[in-house]
Amino acid sequence: MSLQVYQMASLSGRTGFLDEAGARRIEAVLLPLAAVLAGILAFAIFLLLLGKSPTEFYGLVFKAGFGTAFSWTNTLTRAAPLLLAALCVALPARLGLVIIGGEGAIVLGGVAAGAVAMLMPGLPAVIGIGLMAIAGMAVGGFWIGTVGALRHLRGVNETISSLLMAYIAIAVMNHLIEGPFRDPASLNKPSTAPLPEAWRIGEMPGIGVHWGLALGILACILAWVLIERTTIGFAARIVGGNVRAAEIQGLPAGTLAIGFTALGGAFAGLAGMVEVAAIHGSANASLAAGYGYTGILIAFLARHNALAIIPAAILFAGIEASSGLIQRRMDLPDATVLVLEGMVFIAILLTDTLQGRVRFLTFFERRQK
Repeated sequence: MSLQVYQMASLSGRTGFLDEAGARRIEAVLLPLAAVLAGILAFAIFLLLLGKSPTEFYGLVFKAGFGTAFSWTNTLTRAAPLLLAALCVALPARLGLVIIGGEGAIVLGGVAAGAVAMLMPGLPAVIGIGLMAIAGMAVGGFWIGTVGALRHLRGVNETISSLLMAYIAIAVMNHLIEGPFRDPASLNKPSTAPLPEAWRIGEMPGIGVHWGLALGILACILAWVLIERTTIGFAARIVGGNVRAAEIQGLPAGTLAIGFTALGGAFAGLAGMVEVAAIHGSANASLAAGYGYTGILIAFLARHNALAIIPAAILFAGIEASSGLIQRRMDLPDATVLVLEGMVFIAILLTDTLQGRVRFLTFFERRQK
C-alpha cells in the first residue's frame, strides 16, 4: 500500500499536480495585487484630470497612514473594526452568499452595548464588558442571521435584503438613541449614557492601540481555523462550491447558511461594541461610520480568506486615515479616498473574471521537464 502511495505521489509530481496547486496559490496572491495596482493607476489618471499631483497624493497617504509611529497608531485603531466587519462578508461568502449589510449589525451591536451599560451600570467591569460583548454579538448575529434565514426559508436574495436591513438598522439606531435610550445630558449630539470609566476598553501596552485590534486579529485567526481546519468549514466550502451536490450528500446547506451569516453578523456586532467601549464611550450616530461598507472591499480583496483580511484591513485603514491630511494639503474633499477605494473595488471585480484563466502552470511544467 505504501509503495502504491509513493508511486502515485511520484506520478502526480511528474504530471504537474503539485505545480498546479502552487500556481493557484500564486494566482490568489498576484490577482489581488494587480487589482490594487490597477486601481491606484486609474485613480492617478483621475487626479491628473483634476489637475492634482498623484505623487503628492500617494506621498500624503503613506505619511498619514504609515509614515510615523502616530500614523501607525491611528491606522491600527481604524483597522480594528474593519477586521471584524470584513469577516461579516467573508464567512458567508465561503457558502456563496454575498452579504453587504454588515453596517447594520455594527450600529445595532453598538446600541446593544450602550443599552447594557445604561441598564446595569453597577456591575463589575469584567462582567459589564463581557455582557456588552455578548449583547453586541447576539444582536448582530440575529440581524444578519435573519438574512440567511430569509435566503434559506423564502429564497430572498441575501445581497438585497442585507443592504435594505442595514438602512432599517440605522433608522432603528437613530430612533433608540434619540428616544428611549437617550441620555438627557446629551444635548447637541443624542447618545446613550456614558459608559462607566471602568467599562472602557484600554490600550495594549507599548503600541497605544486599544484591545479591539487584538480581538479583531484573534477573530480572523479563529475564523480561518474554522473554515480551513474543521469539518464544519469543509462542509461550508462544499456548499459554497455546489449547493445541489452538497444537499445530495446530505449536508445541511440551510443550517450552514444561517449559522455562518449569524456568525458573521456576530463579529460585526462585536465591532460595534468595541467602537462604543474603546472609542466613543456611548452609542451615538457616529457608529454609522461606513466600516461595514469598507469591510466589503477588504473581504473581496482578501478573496474571503480570513488571514488575508488582516493585511488588507491595515492597508485600507491607512488609506482612510489619510483623508484629513489630503483635504488640508491638496484642497480635496475628505471623501476623495472613497473614490480611490471604489476604483480599487471595481478593479478587484474585474480581476475576479480572470480567476482560473491566468495560468503559470505551463511555465512550471517546462522548468520541471
